[in-house]
Amino acid sequence: MLKKVVFLSLIALLVVAFFGFGFDHYLSLDGVKQLQIDLATWRTERPVILAVILFFSYIVITALSLPGAAVMTLLVGGIFGLAWGVLIASFASSIGATLAFIMTRYVLRDSVQSRFSSRLKAINDGVARDGSFYLFSLRLVPVFPFFLINMLMALTPIKLRQFYWVSQLGMLPGTLVYVNAGSQLSELSSLSGILSPSLLFSFVLLGVFPLLAKKSLGWLAARKKNSQWSRPRKFDRNLIVIGGGAAGLVSAYIAAAVKAKVTLVEAHKMGGDCLNYGCVPSKALIKTAKLAVQQRHGERYGLGATQPHIDFRRIMARVNDIISKIEPHDSVARYTELGVEVLQGYARLIDPWTVEIALNDGGVQRLTSRAIVIAAGAEPVVPPLPGLDEVGYVTSDTLWESLAESEKPPARLLVLGGGPIGCELSQSFARLGSEVTQLEMLPRIMMRDDEDVSAAAAQSLKDDGVKILTSTKAIRCERDGEQKRIIVCDEAGSERAIEFDVLLCAVGRKPRTKGYGLADIGCDIESLKGNEYLETSYPHILLAGDVVGPYQFTHMAAHQAWYAAVNALFGSFKKFKVDYSLVPRVTYVDPEVASVGLNELEANERGISYEVTRYGIDDLDRAICDSQAEGFIKVLTAPKSDRILGVTIVGAQAGELLAEYVLAMKNGIGLKKILGTIHSYPSMSEANKYVAGEWQKAHTPQWALRYLVRFHAWRRG
Repeated sequence: MLKKVVFLSLIALLVVAFFGFGFDHYLSLDGVKQLQIDLATWRTERPVILAVILFFSYIVITALSLPGAAVMTLLVGGIFGLAWGVLIASFASSIGATLAFIMTRYVLRDSVQSRFSSRLKAINDGVARDGSFYLFSLRLVPVFPFFLINMLMALTPIKLRQFYWVSQLGMLPGTLVYVNAGSQLSELSSLSGILSPSLLFSFVLLGVFPLLAKKSLGWLAARKKNSQWSRPRKFDRNLIVIGGGAAGLVSAYIAAAVKAKVTLVEAHKMGGDCLNYGCVPSKALIKTAKLAVQQRHGERYGLGATQPHIDFRRIMARVNDIISKIEPHDSVARYTELGVEVLQGYARLIDPWTVEIALNDGGVQRLTSRAIVIAAGAEPVVPPLPGLDEVGYVTSDTLWESLAESEKPPARLLVLGGGPIGCELSQSFARLGSEVTQLEMLPRIMMRDDEDVSAAAAQSLKDDGVKILTSTKAIRCERDGEQKRIIVCDEAGSERAIEFDVLLCAVGRKPRTKGYGLADIGCDIESLKGNEYLETSYPHILLAGDVVGPYQFTHMAAHQAWYAAVNALFGSFKKFKVDYSLVPRVTYVDPEVASVGLNELEANERGISYEVTRYGIDDLDRAICDSQAEGFIKVLTAPKSDRILGVTIVGAQAGELLAEYVLAMKNGIGLKKILGTIHSYPSMSEANKYVAGEWQKAHTPQWALRYLVRFHAWRRG
């Protein structure tokens, strides 16, 4: 920080000296005319020395962003003529602009990026992708002050070399105009004689040209891509949605709400993975498992400890009953009533506008649509482990049906994977009586969270009896009659066998992209990510939900669905970029882990400065009353500011507590306003107020407190 202050002081001193010694007089039009006359002898007798002096003077003026670059160009043109003048002015201006860029980046970029990281993300992404294009367009238009462009671009991630060569090319047309005007310097009465309204308009058109060219090239590329297909003159539907999970249901609902003619195609169960295999059944199981552990530890609540009777078949029946109670929310009947045509069958694209549906009840139907949203979801990843098929396995999708009729939970459950799904199911089955071993090849479970969060989750699982093996890699599976085992290798290279009854694969999920005809129409399914508008290489074919990511959450799928539906229906008029800035994440282990925004791991990876404020939930009255006094809240704020960069909560009801921070961050509310908000007592939400109080305590100026001591002493007499 001190170095930057010294550097800024030196720059300020040079600028003050420039004006203090009257050098600015030479950079007026009259001053330049006189200077041209004074230097005429030098031009004849010492042209090289004069060229070097003017070259470096030009660099200094541009680097310090002094007002005078334009008249310097005139002077160079007036003395050296068009050819040599353009050569000197072009390189000097580009080098000077680059020096201004470097100085601004050194002094300001880190602090600006740190303070406004979330707001600048879209700009940073745009510059990283199309920085050269944007800079070139701005350089072509002299209406934009060049010194301002230098400074603003320095705050973005554009590379130094990229900035230099684009500036060199982009400023060349303007340099030609000014140098040419300088060759008639004696005839100029004002700078307005150089840039007439018609010439300025020409420059604006020149700057707009790259934008028009980009649009035209995009249109031609799309036309060429579509030329092999026959585009229908009329369409059967405004929108066809493939997939009846969270993203598909919301997309179809929005289309129906704005009176579009929409068809939703689902091959299997309405509600998708979340209702049938993921969020709903797992949370139902987690609740039962939590009650079982509370019975075992009744003494915590002043009751006798009781060993619960685990009737696993009844537990699974309850899970299915809960699914059936929520099912009507996502049913064919409900969405038909909302105005959505629902077809049950397998959809496949025949061409970019035609969808063929193999109906479940027989027959085939073909429909054309102006736009298509693919919301096919994701499926569990099954690792290519030798012997896996021989021993058999379940996934987070198949375990519900596979274990539905079991009287008891698996005696020995082996869980592959230390992510959120693996941790939630490991803890639940351990609480229901299974002997659970969890394998993770990375150094710790929940690797995307901070180390203290991972450690807290691991300790909680271990307390419930889960045996966690990290830095351990599965090598192969073996079967000997009814005996099943897996061979694992630890970080020291030692192998050993672990026996199990049921193996659960929970190593992640991958997008469902095969079978929809995407490859047949030219969509690259290996890199099917969609763009910031969720468009594929065909702008009218969009993606939403787990099939595109990057966050595989039901609430994220619903969030994307709004953008997909609106861009599909109205994208030719106005398109909206998906906002990924505030995505809440909850892992439903006990105690829960919830977060939004940056954690320390991400902030350090991205080089973002932050301060940490922490509050231990073990000190919270309501948590003590509920015998749930464990965990913490950790808030990251911008340095010396109450602006929230991210929050991580470990504790009971963490997912509910997080909502206040999501709202605060969305609306720019800092910790001071959270501290000033009344929270009911006794409640878990008071923890949010107390962590804000910890921040306030740490940022109260000590000198003010010392004066208050004296003030109150004076008041006492």
